[in-house]
Amino acid sequence: MATDMQRLVGTSEDDEEMGMDVKDEDDEDDEYDENGGEQGNASGMVEIGGGNGIGTATGDHRFGQNQQFQEQVGTPGGGTRRSRPLEEKERTKLRERRRRAITARILAGLRRHGNYNLRVRADINDVIAALAREAGWVVLPDGTTFPSRPQSQIADLPPRLAERDLAGTPYVPVYVMLPLGVINIKCELVDPDGLLKQLRVLKSVHVDGVMVDCWWGIVEAHAPQEYNWNGYKRLFQMVRELKLKLQVMMSFHECGGNFGDDVCIPLPHWVAEIGRSNPDIFFTDREGRHNPECLSWGIDKERVLRGRTAVEVYFDFMRSFRVEFDEYFEDGLISMIEVGLGPCGELRYPSSPVKHGWRYPGIGEFQCYDQYMLKSLRKAAEARGHAIWARGPDNAGTYNSQPHETGFFCDGGDYDGFYGRFFLSWYSQVLVDHGNRVLSLAKLAFEGSCIAAKLSGIYWWYKTASHAAELTAGYYNPCNRDGYAAIMTMLKKNGVSLNIPCVELHSGNQHEGFPETFADPEGLVWQVLNAGWDVDLPVTSQNAFPCLNRVSYNKLLDNAKPMNDPDGRHFSSFTYLRLSPPLMERQNFIEFERFVKRMHGEAVLDLQV
Repeated sequence: MATDMQRLVGTSEDDEEMGMDVKDEDDEDDEYDENGGEQGNASGMVEIGGGNGIGTATGDHRFGQNQQFQEQVGTPGGGTRRSRPLEEKERTKLRERRRRAITARILAGLRRHGNYNLRVRADINDVIAALAREAGWVVLPDGTTFPSRPQSQIADLPPRLAERDLAGTPYVPVYVMLPLGVINIKCELVDPDGLLKQLRVLKSVHVDGVMVDCWWGIVEAHAPQEYNWNGYKRLFQMVRELKLKLQVMMSFHECGGNFGDDVCIPLPHWVAEIGRSNPDIFFTDREGRHNPECLSWGIDKERVLRGRTAVEVYFDFMRSFRVEFDEYFEDGLISMIEVGLGPCGELRYPSSPVKHGWRYPGIGEFQCYDQYMLKSLRKAAEARGHAIWARGPDNAGTYNSQPHETGFFCDGGDYDGFYGRFFLSWYSQVLVDHGNRVLSLAKLAFEGSCIAAKLSGIYWWYKTASHAAELTAGYYNPCNRDGYAAIMTMLKKNGVSLNIPCVELHSGNQHEGFPETFADPEGLVWQVLNAGWDVDLPVTSQNAFPCLNRVSYNKLLDNAKPMNDPDGRHFSSFTYLRLSPPLMERQNFIEFERFVKRMHGEAVLDLQV
């Protein structure tokens, strides 16, 4: 029997790792016999339930009395209750072990071949959560699950739209973002064989390269300035052998809990340890809730990270990367470094955190209530001569408020008063100053390399006067002010490219449940795009949501290569978000290949004129 079971279950480490937190059926059988059968079990369950799952002395005593009673009374026939036959118990054990073996192999396969970041002692809830995340849902740690994006994109648009002939137009390189979990928390490359096959498929349609997140929480996870680059070394070597290029994102934020996140990668453990004793190193809202998604910009110059400031920590990380992968820079394999500047790597405040209850189309909340940001606000108010202004707005609503429901953001609201203009100027200037500090150091670390910074596409409430959702995110862009000009000037000063998302969205596609959000993604993209081009910034871009159909691709192309632009301006590159099973499906990949050809300025045969 033992030999048969070893042959069935195997002796791999997966069987040990995959031990499910499920009670053995044979153990249940033993309890069944000991406790006097079904009646004894029922009595025990009542006591356990009443004690919140923990047996009490009273419960144990009653259980013993009930067992003794069963032994004395026995069955109606006068005898004691018969135990289940030994052969039946053995069959039950065998079924349970087979089930566990199958489960172990399923989980092992998902880990190795599906890029699923499952914990060692995974259970069925982990599997369901991983599948839901891959299907585009957000699953929070407490199990709360909801769609990963506002269902605003790609409504029932006409299937046949007139297309431009882009043959002979400028060549725009196309990159594909790799899955978030391609490098696991131990800094190991996940499923290298499966990834190699996918990269070869991308290479076959002349994709220029791939983009990958380089996670601070993985590389410097355990101790300050102890860096582990092993998984990235193996990945970069694989990319080099295929003669693809690399865009690398310096990701100084947490992954997990935001739209599109299908893995969980926290900030480094040593940073979290500091945060437990000093939670003000994280952004904080008006209610005092701290958000460990990224570090507060208030500590950019505060030595609270084991003797270093936040910008010093970022610089040391970037310098280590530059030294470790020097040959890839020298060979031109790394074509661009994108520097993370906030949540999701974007230069913005974490004003709409899902973990704190935000849902589309809420306006979000200001994030300036940690002690370091309040100190900066107090200093600015005193310099202005109005110390009473050293506070955040008290009538700006909550995460899911709408502009007209608040005294601050409504038409004619306080956002446009004397105090409101002071506060918003300070709030947005902190954003610009943070970007300037980090990017100036990135320019030193990656001298001679192309560097990019990503803005966020906050397009809901764009058609209102206050642009409330942009204001809480740090973009001071009401209808009577250009909130992006100062950011572009800062990027130009540091010689940095601009990365803008949402270029595939249509303004006519409103969320079916929120038709009055006054959203305008096209208007926002056009404003930001021209603000960058007005100061001669190179512009790169990526899609915000999964993009699989021709309508979305045509919108991307319209923005990448504007029609009749007198200066012939176009994107310097485009990154497709992201490599996934749906993209690799036959029909979807055919559309993607066609899109790549048009971005490269090649002719296609089935042009819809």
